[in-house]
Parts: sequence; structure tokens; C-alpha cells
Amino acid sequence: MTSSITIKAPSSTANLGPGFDVFGLAIDAFYDKVTLTKTKSGITIITDDNIPTNPENNTAGLVVKNMKKRFKIKNGIEIKIKKGVPAGFGMGSSAASAAAAAVAFDKLFSLKLDGNSLVEFAGFGEKASAGSVHYDNVAASVLGGFVIVKTNPLEVIRIEPPTNLRMCIAVPSIKVPKKKTKVSRGVIPKKINLTDSVLNISNASAIVAGFMRKDSELIGNSIKDVIVEPARQHLIPGFAKVKQNALKSGALGVTISGAGPSVIAFSKSSANLKKISQAMSRGFASKKIKCQTIICKPSKGAADKRK
Repeated sequence: MTSSITIKAPSSTANLGPGFDVFGLAIDAFYDKVTLTKTKSGITIITDDNIPTNPENNTAGLVVKNMKKRFKIKNGIEIKIKKGVPAGFGMGSSAASAAAAAVAFDKLFSLKLDGNSLVEFAGFGEKASAGSVHYDNVAASVLGGFVIVKTNPLEVIRIEPPTNLRMCIAVPSIKVPKKKTKVSRGVIPKKINLTDSVLNISNASAIVAGFMRKDSELIGNSIKDVIVEPARQHLIPGFAKVKQNALKSGALGVTISGAGPSVIAFSKSSANLKKISQAMSRGFASKKIKCQTIICKPSKGAADKRK
């Protein structure tokens, strides 16, 4: 019987503009690696990264604690975490650790859980960082590809992305607040006018159609958000310029990646992706901010068997 297992889970981008808290996309920019090992008792966390080692405050720790209780597992568990996804930059960092932990636990104890259950358990980990459970990033990290999260009851719909879909991500070197997700959720309007709601629903619907039809152009052109992005963009210095530059350089659609401050541009593999990335860098440079740019494509998930 296996006594140790290692799982890697990808970074992800949530919302994709108008799909706030509903859409997620796994991307091959960064990965977290989690190794679970059976021990005699308790839960211990080992890491070289600057993350909490108390299971109560650690995303992977919370997932393991919860699953251990739910399945009445007597063993102790050592959790070894190697962070690859930068924390606090809108790339699903906490979700990647949570997703890897849930999938590793499932495999270590041969639970044979379905995708929905894995996402539900991984979602508990988000409580440690976001203060609330939301499933867009964890669903993408667990299952890979493009996901739609239907809640009450939870049901995750996964769609295989078009093979020519590409993303350019600009990660600015700015200080992010400790409880960044909480801060960025705090600025979202409580009331929305009907016209804006209709516009966002129409764009979100077109994004789904784009993934169903494997049409990257339709996806990119529909990444327009008139509700959350305008409310959050002041938290990202230079955002308007970054977006304008990327669109001028051939990006199909540009928005904030998750809760930010990273900015993500959607394009096709045939576009000049380097030119788009450099244009985004110049946008941040206009505010004297350095940034790292990554060109990436959709990724498999932690539990995704597809080769």
C-alpha cells in the first residue's frame, strides 16, 4: 500500500472578465507540488516557502484536516509543500496547494472520489486565504481546462479549451496587501444596474459558446467586464495603459486575472505574443512598475488523466 504520494497542480485564472466567481481556466504558467506521507499521528507541514505551517491557516492543511475527519482516517499525515505559484497575484496560488492536497489525499487512501467531490474538498482550503469558500480557481486547478462552477448544489462543468488559445500574463512587482482577496472583494459594487448585468451575461454566454465551439477569437472578443473590472482597476496602477497597449498589439481581450494585480491578455497562437507581452510591460513601466510576463496556454489539472 502506498505510503507517500506527490501531486502537482497548476496555476489558474478566474472570472475571465464577466464570469465572476463562475469561470476558471487552468494555465501552465506555474505549478505547486504537494507530497503527502502517512505518519503515526497528527498533521505536520514541511516547507521552505514563506507560508503558514499551522494546518488551520494553511490551505493544504485545512483540506487534509477536513478529509481526514470526513473519512475517519486514523493515520497522521505529513504535508510537504513546494510553492511555484506566486501568492497574492491573481493566479490561484492558494487553490493550487488545496487542489494538489485534495487529489493527493484521494490517491493516498484510494478513495476514488469524483471530480465534483475533489473540488468541494479543495474548496475548504480557500477558507485559509480568502476567508470564504469559492470554487472557480480550485475547480480549474483540480480538473484542468475551462470550468464553469454551478453552485447550490455544487456542480462543475469542464470544457476542453481550443488548442490555439494563448494567454499573456503580466505580473507587476507591486506590494500586495496581506488579505488581498478580501480587499479586492470589498470594492465590488453591492448593486448593479440592469444594463450592465445584461451586458456581462451576454459576454459570459459568448465565452462559453467560444469554448464549446473551440473558437479562441469568440472567447477573446467576449472578455469584457463592465461590473467588477471597473470597480477594481484602481487597485492596479497602470491597468488602463496595460490593457490599451495589449489590445493595440493584437490581443483579443484583456482583463484582471482573478483578484489581480496580474493582468491577462487572451489571444491565439498565431498572434505575435511577444509583442503583446512587451506592450503590457510598457504599460506598467509608464507607472515606473517592473513586471514579469509569461506566455502560457491552458493546462491539465491535478486530477486530469488526459495526456
